[in-house]
Amino acid sequence: MACLLRAFQRISAGVFFLALWGMVVGDKLLVVPQDGSHWLSMKDIVEVLSDRGHEIVVVVPEVNLLLKESKYYTRKIYPVPYDQEELKNRYQSFGNNHFAERSFLTAPQTEYRNNMIVIGLYFINCQSLLQDRDTLNFFKESKFDALFTDPALPCGVILAEYLGLPSVYLFRGFPCSLEHAFSSSPDPVSYIPRCYTKFSDHMTFSQRVANFLVNLLEPYLFYCLFSKYEELASAVLKRDVDIITLYQKVSVWLLRYDFVLEYPRPVMPNMVFIGGINCKKRKDLSQVGGFISFGLPCFFQALSSLTHLAP
Repeated sequence: MACLLRAFQRISAGVFFLALWGMVVGDKLLVVPQDGSHWLSMKDIVEVLSDRGHEIVVVVPEVNLLLKESKYYTRKIYPVPYDQEELKNRYQSFGNNHFAERSFLTAPQTEYRNNMIVIGLYFINCQSLLQDRDTLNFFKESKFDALFTDPALPCGVILAEYLGLPSVYLFRGFPCSLEHAFSSSPDPVSYIPRCYTKFSDHMTFSQRVANFLVNLLEPYLFYCLFSKYEELASAVLKRDVDIITLYQKVSVWLLRYDFVLEYPRPVMPNMVFIGGINCKKRKDLSQVGGFISFGLPCFFQALSSLTHLAP
């Protein structure tokens, strides 16, 4: 029960922090979301900020899953070169392939190829947005005070640099915990297991060696995911661009996971844990039904995190 109460305290603290930040920085906020389940968490915060009187504009591709109209914000829609049927087919392929059989050796490659089904579509979105001069001119003329984005893919990060806006990231985490690399947080491979190793934080010597070798592949993973965005950013910003450098210009990271369910590691002062914010509080917890009211989404998230803490 105490853990659940602390989780809800973090939800309130995270929302209060972002609301307070909005009051300090200004009243006009540009939101660059990531469509799909990522948007559900950001949407709750956007609604809180709107209720506090802030003017909010959400950047939306004309073909999307969940970025619908709302009384809480204005949508700025930009065209994309695909239709709803292609969007549906890509997500269905992604979902079906996610449960395909895979071995330890083939898992990273299989996962990468599957993710690229959707990531490739999001790159097309970003390319369409950053090449739409009318939309970019609208952003400049609107004189926003700050930019709020999900940095899973760097379109919002690039747009913040283009517009010269301070930015806040809301995110669950990159593959291989790249957010810690981007922020220059210590991330020792002797104690922090890398993606797909299935190691715990109590590793044998041979596991530490394997963990180190997997760690060497992470820069290559970053290159595969973001190299095309560097070319796109360079074209928009009219100069050579290093995406990692752009990520490092963030004002605040709002991390949607709970520190107590992660491997212990130091973080930078601008990284704030707001674990539980991706779960809505439906009603007050009771002594009997408190766990159920906390919600199945939180249960599966917590269960997934706890498996990493096994001895």
